Amino acid sequence: MFWTSYFLAVLAIVLAWPVPILLSRAQWPARSPFTAMLLWQTIALAGGLSMIGAMLVYGLEPVGDNLLAGLRSLAGMVFRNEPTTALGFWHIFALSAAALLSAHLVFTLLLTYYKIQRQRRRHRELLALLASPSADGPRTMVISHDSPVAYCLPGGARSVTVLSDGLMAALEPDELRAVLIHENTHLSQRHHLLLWAFAAWRQALPWLPTTRLAQEAVNSLIEMLADDVALKTESRATLIKAIAIVASGSAGAAAAPALPAARMAFGDPGAEADAGQPGATGGAGSAATTASRVSRLLYPRPPLPEPLRYAVLGACLLLLAVPTALLIVPGLLG
Repeated sequence: MFWTSYFLAVLAIVLAWPVPILLSRAQWPARSPFTAMLLWQTIALAGGLSMIGAMLVYGLEPVGDNLLAGLRSLAGMVFRNEPTTALGFWHIFALSAAALLSAHLVFTLLLTYYKIQRQRRRHRELLALLASPSADGPRTMVISHDSPVAYCLPGGARSVTVLSDGLMAALEPDELRAVLIHENTHLSQRHHLLLWAFAAWRQALPWLPTTRLAQEAVNSLIEMLADDVALKTESRATLIKAIAIVASGSAGAAAAPALPAARMAFGDPGAEADAGQPGATGGAGSAATTASRVSRLLYPRPPLPEPLRYAVLGACLLLLAVPTALLIVPGLLG
């Protein structure tokens, strides 16, 4: 397993630094946001697997020819008091680091979930006091606020889309439909789960610049996915105007008492991801995302050609399969 650990370490470094930077600068994700979203998820999963796997494989190298065999030997040392003399200082250090990193990632994921759920609960309590049901659609509520605001609050059967009366006064009926379709797409496609995972990744490894790049990219991609669904029934001009109107009210939305950081706004795509980061705002990222969305709608480009999409999907499968095979197949790299 000697070469396996080094290969996994190199793969982890590549997926943690140059690959996300190059992908964040690429132009093609706007043409095929779903494919790009899969690639970002794969990079995160394969990178984490390679990072932890490299340390585990190196630590277990003296006691097994693959990860499973090494873990069986380690279990014997821990639970059956078998001799540990085969493990040197650096092997024990690597195993301890892998265990601590794994625990840190899991703990941060759960803590972020807890914070988001707590904020959503408080948000629902405020909505119960300050909002009223809307006649424009089921599970839609209206708050009294002059700024044009729209966002969705996930929660399974309790999910709601929230609009301000300022927004409803500013939009034409077709523009309002576009907003509702956009927000309902966030809920139906469970975008909040993606935002939760990438927010937790960023909180767990804040020193890694690519966690910020990944979170910003995912925030932008989910907005594009929701825009594409809205375009199936509404025109580009309608959607562009709706985006512009909602974005114009994003600054004023902060003053609304029912708009804590838990929102996933039509004009503030980073807010839900930032729910796990108290005090964070979507300011600059939200403006950049709005600009990219409008530019994408004003100057539409054809989707990524099918052969290229399949190539990206193949790369996703390869990125997940390679570290997994290296971990469980005996002596694959020696």
